[in-house]
Amino acid sequence: MINFDAIKRTNVTREPFQFFSTPGVLSAVDLAAARADFPVIREPGIFPLSELSYGPAFARLIDDITGLELEDIMGEQYGVDLSDKPLMVTVRGRAQEKDGRIHTDSKVKLVTCLLYLNDIWDESTGMLRLLRNPGDIEDYIAEIPPSGGTLVSFLRSDNSWHGHKPFVGERRYVMFNWMTSQAALDRELGRHRLSAKIKQLNPFASRS
Repeated sequence: MINFDAIKRTNVTREPFQFFSTPGVLSAVDLAAARADFPVIREPGIFPLSELSYGPAFARLIDDITGLELEDIMGEQYGVDLSDKPLMVTVRGRAQEKDGRIHTDSKVKLVTCLLYLNDIWDESTGMLRLLRNPGDIEDYIAEIPPSGGTLVSFLRSDNSWHGHKPFVGERRYVMFNWMTSQAALDRELGRHRLSAKIKQLNPFASRS
C-alpha cells in the first residue's frame, strides 16, 4: 500500500535537526480503504495495536509499516542502522485540547514517523509544526497539514522540537518509532496499555 519509492525520493532536511515529509504515500483508493478499516477509537490518546480491533485494509497497512523495506529506507534516509532496533506501532484517533504541547520525544526513541489517515485537512489549526526552539509554537521550520496519506518523519535529537496548536476532534494517524532497545519498547507499550485500559474503564479520565 505504501509508496516506498516516494519516500526514497524525498530529501531530508538536516538542520537544525533531521526530518522530512512525504505527501501522497497512499493512493486515494488505499487511503479510503485504510480509513474504512481504521480502529474505532472514541477517546483521545495513543493506543497500542494490541488494544485495538481493525479491518483487513488497515492490517495490510500495518504489514507495510512493520516490513523490512520501510526499515531499510528509513535507515538510509538518516544514515543509521535500524536492523537491530525494535519497532513500536501506536495509533491515535482523536485529539484533545492539551495535545500538541511542544516536546522532542523521549530519548528511547531513535526515529519517529507519523502516517496521517485523515481526510484533506482544511482546519485552521492542528497542523504539525517542526520548531526551532521549545518556547515558541510560531517559530517553525515547517508546518505540515495532517492530510491523509502524508508521512512525516524525524530523527530524534535534543532539539527535535515539534507540536501543534490546540485541536479537539478526529485526528487520525499511525505513529511508529524505532526504539533504542527491547526493554525500552516493553516499558513504553506497557505504559500505553495501562492508559488504554484506564480509558476503557473510565472514559472521562482522559479528559480530566
